[in-house]
Amino acid sequence: MSVFDIFPLISTSFIALSGILVAIGWRLIIQGKREAHEKVMLAAAVAASLFFIIYVSRTIFVGNTMFNGPESLKKIYLVFLLFHIVLATVAAIFGITTLTLAFRKSFAKHRKWGRKTAVIWFATAITGVTVYVLLYLCYPGGHTKPVIDAIFG
Repeated sequence: MSVFDIFPLISTSFIALSGILVAIGWRLIIQGKREAHEKVMLAAAVAASLFFIIYVSRTIFVGNTMFNGPESLKKIYLVFLLFHIVLATVAAIFGITTLTLAFRKSFAKHRKWGRKTAVIWFATAITGVTVYVLLYLCYPGGHTKPVIDAIFG
């Protein structure tokens, strides 16, 4: 096992952590604990950002892991993966928007966006963990090729 093999676990842990922190932050704001909510939500944003940095770095320098499961599940997996990617992209855009509204103290808009963002983020975290489980626990051993090699190879 190389040091690069641990990156998917680390990045997935950060996305799961961010989902958990969003849930905690949501609960805190319902309880009226605004300062605690702010701190927890910032921690969730940091965790999500760390996920993204690790994921992109790994994609560029190590590569993405191909699905190594049965051929009969490959199309289902790819549809699921596409759903996750779209969901994650929407969640990132919504998350940045929600944070921006909070920093600008547009709390009425922040509240409306935040509810939608949190739900989308939960789904993103769950589908992200599911992709990890499928690629690295259920059907490990898929081929990887670094994007940098694919471009300059």
